[in-house]
Amino acid sequence: MSGTLTARHTPARLGDFVLRMFRPQVYVTYGVLWTLALEGAAEALSGAGHWRPGPATVVRAASVVLALLFARMVDEQKDLEYDRLHHPDRPLVTGAISVTELRCAMGLIAAVVMALNLPVSGWSAVLIVLGLGYTVALTGLERRWPRLGDDPVAGLLAGYPVQLLLSVYLYGSLMTSGAIGGDLRAVPLLAMFACVFLQFEVARKTSHESDPRARLYSQVFGARGSAAVSLALASAAAVIAPLLLGRAGLLPALSLLLPAFGGWRFLARRRPDGLTLPAMGFVLCFNLLCLYGSVATGIGR
Repeated sequence: MSGTLTARHTPARLGDFVLRMFRPQVYVTYGVLWTLALEGAAEALSGAGHWRPGPATVVRAASVVLALLFARMVDEQKDLEYDRLHHPDRPLVTGAISVTELRCAMGLIAAVVMALNLPVSGWSAVLIVLGLGYTVALTGLERRWPRLGDDPVAGLLAGYPVQLLLSVYLYGSLMTSGAIGGDLRAVPLLAMFACVFLQFEVARKTSHESDPRARLYSQVFGARGSAAVSLALASAAAVIAPLLLGRAGLLPALSLLLPAFGGWRFLARRRPDGLTLPAMGFVLCFNLLCLYGSVATGIGR
C-alpha cells in the first residue's frame, strides 16, 4: 500500500522538485535562448539566409531543457553527502524526493529525448544521449577522484563538457539533418557560446568573502583574479561575435557593457552581487541579440 501511495504522489513530488531546484523561469529561458541563438547563428553563418525556426528547432530546444533538468537531478544525487552537512534543506536530504524517483525520472527523460530526436536524425539522438551519458559518468569520476568535487577549477574542467556536448549536439543535429553544411567555423562558434556560459559560471562563484561551503573560484584566484577571469571570458565572446558573424555580431558584442559594469560594482564598490546579476544579464542579452542578428540582419550583410 505504501508503495502505491508513493507512486501516486511521485508526479507531484517531482513537480515540487522541478519548481524548487530547476526554476523554469531561469533554466527554461536559458535553454531555449541558447538553442535559438546557436541555431540561428549556425544557419546564417552557413549562408542559408535569414534563419527561421521549425519543428526540429522545437525538438532541439526541448531536448536541451530536458538535458539541463537531467543534469540537475544527477547533481542532486552526486552532492547528497555534501548537502547533508551544508544544505540540510535540500529536497533529497529532507526526503521530499527520493533517489529512486529521481532515477526513474532520468530514465524517462533519456527515453523522451531519444524518441524526440530520432525523427530529426539518428545522429541527433546519439549526440543528445552522449551528453546525458557523460553527465552520469561524471558522478563516477568524482567518486574515483574526490578532488573533482572539492577543487572548483578541477570540477569545472571535468563538468563543463556537459555544456559543451549540448552545444555539439545542437550544431551536430543541424548538420546531420541537412539544415547546414558544417565547416571549421563551428569551432569559434562553439567557443563563443562556451565563453558566454563560463563567464557566468565564474561570476556566480566569485566573492569577497571566504565560504568553504560554496567552493568559490575566488578561493583559488582571489576576488580580483576571479572577477578578471569572468570579464576576460565575456570579452572573448564579445570579440568573437563580430569577427565571426560580421554586422550581426555587433549588437551581441555591446552586451559586454553589462559584465564591465558588474566588474566595476564588484571591485570598486565591493557590492556582493556586483558580478552575478550583470553576468546573468550578459547571457540573456548576448543570446537575444545574437538571435536578433541572425533573424533580422543576416551574417555579413
